[in-house]
This record gives sequence, structure tokens and C-alpha cells, in this order.
Amino acid sequence: MKAVDANTLEAMRLDLDHREEAIRNVVYEALHELPEPDLSEDIVATYFVATRDASIEQAGTHLAQLETTNVRSAPAGSLLEQCTGKVIDSVHFESTGKTGLIRVAFPLKMLVDGDGNIFSTLILYIAAGAGAFALRQFTDAKLVHLDFSQEIIGRFPGPAYGAPGVRRLANFGEHEIAFGTIVKPSTGITPDDEARVISEVAPNPMLLFLKEDEHFFPDVDFSPLRERLKPALKVIADCQSERGGKQLIFAPHIGSPLHVFEENLRIALDCGVNAVMFSEYYSGGLVRLVRDKTKHLPSPPAIYGHNGGISSRTRHIYREVLDLLARLDGIDFRQTAPLTKSLGMLRPSGREWRECEKVLSGPLGDHPPVMIARSGGLDQGNIIPNLADIAAGAGIGNYLFLSGTAITGVKNRQGEYDAEVGTEAMRQVLAMFEQNVFTDPLAVTPGNVKDYADAQGYEALSMTLAQRYRAVRCQDRC
Repeated sequence: MKAVDANTLEAMRLDLDHREEAIRNVVYEALHELPEPDLSEDIVATYFVATRDASIEQAGTHLAQLETTNVRSAPAGSLLEQCTGKVIDSVHFESTGKTGLIRVAFPLKMLVDGDGNIFSTLILYIAAGAGAFALRQFTDAKLVHLDFSQEIIGRFPGPAYGAPGVRRLANFGEHEIAFGTIVKPSTGITPDDEARVISEVAPNPMLLFLKEDEHFFPDVDFSPLRERLKPALKVIADCQSERGGKQLIFAPHIGSPLHVFEENLRIALDCGVNAVMFSEYYSGGLVRLVRDKTKHLPSPPAIYGHNGGISSRTRHIYREVLDLLARLDGIDFRQTAPLTKSLGMLRPSGREWRECEKVLSGPLGDHPPVMIARSGGLDQGNIIPNLADIAAGAGIGNYLFLSGTAITGVKNRQGEYDAEVGTEAMRQVLAMFEQNVFTDPLAVTPGNVKDYADAQGYEALSMTLAQRYRAVRCQDRC
């Protein structure tokens, strides 16, 4: 292969995260200055667009028409006119008029069905369709915001529990710090293997939540869903007397193609689970399906709305737009990301991260806030800044501190995976936070925590940090 030229390499190496953050900052500033739209007959989608030749208004009009009736001039007062989208206003970011924001009104007439239902899948079908993302006239287009009337917001089911209901379900107080963990290894384990891991964490009352990993598919031949749920749920029931009256919410992974998804949901419900976990980003509409199929139950399952696959969309559809729709459809839990001192392991980060947490927990009609899972590299080395950040902001009530391998992936002195070591390490670092060991908890580093753990003889915490952070010097006893 011939050498790649410098210009091509420069294009390849473009830091898209940096570009997205720069665009976001301008977009949010402009959004805050826009007037409230008329939502009586429409939903309104806001786009960031950059065009090749046409003005953003011309391109937006083409988008609006293409995604609705595909009619340029509908007769006044006709059904066609009632079903045709239109540009309602715009903001120019440059004098040429080729970069900026446009707001498009999509008529409810074409979205609401005969029973008065409206579905997020159909909203995305038109608001995030070919009219925005396939036309060559756009050099870039992003769906950055959706506006709904309160009446339309009320037509969505929303969470069955949300953060307040999840806490009641598990008998956790409003201001009690709630932890969760994940069964590890992620896959390649038998029902007995999973039951053993669960037996190590289920007795611990600091854990509100336990889930399977998203890579542990429900139909694998070595651990089919029904066969693994029976021993898992038995272990949880057997540990209940050790939990001081607190319930453990356990979410098996039921994510699967649609033609078998409903059967996996039925299996989980038949076995008696109190939660389920799946991502809908490669099988649209699953959250709404579960919420609608289980709304008649006296205790429907809580939904951990895993966001696996979401990042394949977020260059064009802002993550908070997708999180908003997931909340409206009925998720009870949603992962964001932990606060870290360095580049985080997962997206979102920066402004995107803050906006996601805002849309998951802010006012939304009568729908409760979602329980936000700070997860994705959360461990004993960075938990203190996360606790401090939340305590200083929205408060503990809407948050779950979800840590996987930092609990179930820790090894004991014998070199065996031992979740009891990981949970004890988390208990020790929580005690450090509650005792205000550090004067500036937001500035705490893993090294600070390790030094204090060594000095206090917190063996489990020292062992865990030594395994998690290889650069942190390990004392002989670790």
C-alpha cells in the first residue's frame, strides 16, 4: 500500500469529540435565546445544520416537506397542509446563512394514532430520517433538541418507578447512598457460576441493584435465561435475611431480536424478577413494548434502559434527545458516566454528560426522574469525587453508583475472583467520604485514597486499588 498523504492523515486524525464539544457550546447558547414555540398542533425539532449551497432555511424546508407529505404547496386548509412540516425559525452562525440552527414543526396530525397514542420510534422516523441525514445538501446535520407540549408528554407512559419508586421498591431511604454491581465475568459462565458470584454480593445491604452484563445473552446454550434465573433468584431469596429489610433489585439481560424478545420477557416475569435490562438501539421500541405489556401487573418490572449502541447515533442525534425519549417511553434506570480526573473510559463527557443528567432528572410533566447510574469505570479510586459532585448538585436521591469489575472483578490473596473483597473495599471508601477524610473531595485521586487506606490498614481497599491502578505503588501486604 502506498503511503497516506499528509492531508488525508490530518482529516483522519480530526478529534471529533473536540469538534462536537465546540458545536455544542454554540448550540446551547443559541437554544437558550430562542422563544418558546407553539406546540398546540406540532412537535418541534431543532437541528444544527451546515449546507453546501442553499441557505439553512431552504434546506430546512426541503427536510420538513420530505419527512412529511413531500408536497411543496398544499392547498390551504386541506388535510395535506395539516400533515406538512414547516420551518418556524432559524439562527445564523455566519453571514452566508449556511450554518446555524433551524426549527422544524412536525404536525401531530400525522403522528398521533386513532387511539391517541404517540410513539418515539415514529418521532425519530421523521425527525431523524433521510431528510436530515441522507441529503447531500447538508455537510452536517444534527438533531439537537425536541419540544413537546405538556399534553403530549402526558400521553407517554414514563417510568413505572423512576428513582423515587425504585428506592421504595428496595426499601432505601431518599438520602441513602445506593450502590449497584454487575455480574462478572461478562459471559462464558454457567448458571452455577453466576449463582456463586451473586452469593458473594447479594447479602450486602449497601447494594440496591445487581444486573447481568449486556454481553450475557439470554439464549446462549451454556446458560439459557430460565436455567440461570432459577439458581440466581434462589440465592437472592436465601440472602434476604442478611439484608436488614432491604430488597435487592436484580435485572437479568433479556436483550434479543424482536421475534424472541417477548418470550425472554415472559420467561423473566414467570421466574419472578423485579427488573429487566436491555438496550433498544438495534431493536427499536423495546422500552415502550415492555412498559405497555406489563402495565397491568401489580408490580411491573423496573427497566434498566441500557444504552449499548447509543454512541453509533450521537454524532447526529444528541444523546440527551435519545435519553429524553427513553425516559418518556418508560426507563427507570439509565447510565451516564462517572466524573474522572483524566479522560473518562466512556462517553458522555463534558457538556453532553451534564445535559443528559439534566434531561433524565428534570421536570417532565408528571413523570418521575430516572435513577441515574454513574457507571463505566466507576471504582474505589474515583467514587469520592462522584459522591461529592452529586451531593453538591442534585443530591443523592436520583443516583445509583454502579460499579462492575471494581466489585465482582477483584481478586483475593489466593488470586481468585472474590466480590466480597470488592464490596468491602467500597464500604471502606464510603466510610472515608462520610468521615470527611479529605478537605477537598472533588480533588481526590486514587493515589490519595491508596495512601490513606495503607495508613489505616484498609486491606480490601488497598488490594483493590493496587489491582485497578497499576501505577499506584502496592505495599507488601497487597
